[in-house]
Parts: sequence; C-alpha cells; structure tokens
Amino acid sequence: MDRERIVQLFFFGFLAVMAYELYELMLPFLTPLAWGILLAFMAHPALIEVEKVVKRRSLSTAIISVVVALVVILPAVWASGRLVVEAQALYTQASDQVNTGGVTKLHDWAVHTELGAWINKKMGERGYKLDEELPKLTLQAAQVTSNYVAENATHAAKNFFGFIVDFGIALLAFFYLLRDGDYYYKAVQDLTPLHDDDKKAIFDTLRTTLSSVMRGLMLTAVLQGVSIGIGMLIFGVPYWLFLALASAAAGLMPIGGTALVWIPAMIYLGFAASWSSAIGLLIWCSVALAVIDNFIKPLAMKHGTGLPTIALFLGILGGLEAYGPLGLFLGPAIMSVFAALLRVYRKEYSGTRKAA
Repeated sequence: MDRERIVQLFFFGFLAVMAYELYELMLPFLTPLAWGILLAFMAHPALIEVEKVVKRRSLSTAIISVVVALVVILPAVWASGRLVVEAQALYTQASDQVNTGGVTKLHDWAVHTELGAWINKKMGERGYKLDEELPKLTLQAAQVTSNYVAENATHAAKNFFGFIVDFGIALLAFFYLLRDGDYYYKAVQDLTPLHDDDKKAIFDTLRTTLSSVMRGLMLTAVLQGVSIGIGMLIFGVPYWLFLALASAAAGLMPIGGTALVWIPAMIYLGFAASWSSAIGLLIWCSVALAVIDNFIKPLAMKHGTGLPTIALFLGILGGLEAYGPLGLFLGPAIMSVFAALLRVYRKEYSGTRKAA
C-alpha cells in the first residue's frame, strides 16, 4: 500500500472519528440549533428588507432577533397560562354537564336527527347504548385532555431552566446564522463534491422546499388558528384558545384541515347557545379560510414544494413521528432532497448526461 493511500485512510478515518465526537458533543443542543437554523432561514427575506433601511447587517440582525424573541416568548407564556386554566376547567364542566343532564339532552337531540338515529341503531345492534356510553365517553375525553395538558404544563414548569437555555442557544444560533448565513450556505455548497449544476439543483430544491413549508404551511396554519380562535372568542365558544391551537395543528394536515375542529364547535354552539351564533361562526370561518387559502397561502408558498400532495402529507406525518415538531420541516425537506438526488442519479449514472 503506497504512502498516499495510507494518508487518505488515516485522514478519512480521523475525520469520521472527529465527526462522531462532534455529534456527541452537540447532541444536547441539536434541537435548539435546528430551530435557530429554520428561523434564520425564514427570517432571511426580512433581513434583506431591514438592511435596505438600516444599512448595517449586524444591526439589522439584532433588530430582527429582538423582534423574534418578543414574538416567541410573550405569546408562549400567555398561551401556556391560558391552556392550564382551560385544561383544569374542561373536566369540571364536562362533569357538570353529565350531572345536570346536559349530555342526556345532547343524546335526545342527536337521536332525533337522521344520522344520530342511525348511529344509535347500529350501536344498539352491537350491545351498546348511546345514552349510557355518551356520558362515559364525554368524561373520559375531557379527563384525558385535561390530564395531558396539565401534565405537560407541569413538566414544562419543572424544566423551565432548560427551556431558557435552549431558547438562548436557538436565539444565539439564529443571530449568527442570520447574519453570516450566506457565507455558511456557500461554504457547505462548495464542500459538496458534485457538478456545479447538480449542486445547484439539490440546494435550490432544499431552499425552495423549506421556504414553501415554513412560509406556506406554517404561516397559513398560524393565521387559520388565530382567525378561528378570534371567531370562537367572539361567538362565545368555550375553551377557544385550546380549540384555536387545535385548529392551527389541524391546518397542517392536507386532509380535513381546520374543519375537523371548527365544524364540531359550530354544532356544539348551535345546540348549547343559539343557531344564530353557530351560523355567525360558520360565516366567519368560511370567509377567513377562503381569504387565507385563496390569497395568502398561494402568495406565501410561491413556487411550492414540488412534491405531490400525498408525498407532502406523508412527509409531514412521517417527520412528526420521527423528529417531533421539527419533522414538519425535515420530513418534506428529506423527501424533496431525495427526489433531487434521484434526478442527479438518473442524469449521472443512467447515461442521460450529454457528453462534454
């Protein structure tokens, strides 16, 4: 074995060992670092606009960092407090509904509808009585929801110091990556041993996908949750904050979407309060979602992810399962980059690249 080959083996072996040690070193901070990268990616267009006015990159970055910190921390603290209060009240109100016969009234109303009568009949054929099962299911669902939110709120309170540290790391990474992101992006691109056109195709695909998912799905989901939450607050739907967050989460799904939340809330409002309020909520949600879906979402997504709807759907669900909340971005990004690599493979190794 010649000396050059030995040097290469040593170099790449040593590089692999150091890469593994670096991974172990950074493992506790990977999640906040990833959020810092994603936030920097999302805020880059805003940096360009602010820099046109301020004329200094560092000052522009500092301004955006302060805005992001305030936008994230203050709403998160307020929403967490509201969620705990609503979670504690949810089980109490469900118990009151069962004890005062409210659920029985709902059962009586439901069985007089065509769909409710059919469901009641089918359940009776299988040995279930709707008037007995409905109170039990109501209490169980309320208790599970209340316990889940309360336990996670307690867990978050116990790990408040860890949250502060992680948020500080994410904000620090956000600042430096936003300020020097162009340099880092080009450095990573230059390290990739591919043809220039292939590198451009892969990195452009990654950038387009992340931009589309973050500025499209996330922005529209947040706007949908906020608009539906405001509508529920105006028309008197209880636990409106909890339902607004559920609407935002449901808005990320290509199938069903926010209708999975606000339509049952509308039906409940019509039964518990008045059908005029329910119709008002229906009009509010329909108009708000029409504006968001037909005007804001196409503008935000621009060029789109380039993925079929089913691939985007599976990418989001698989990403959530594998990586947690970060999977909303990583899942579609992985799918898009894999598709770009397949295109490079077809061009490079299937004989479709034209001879120079």
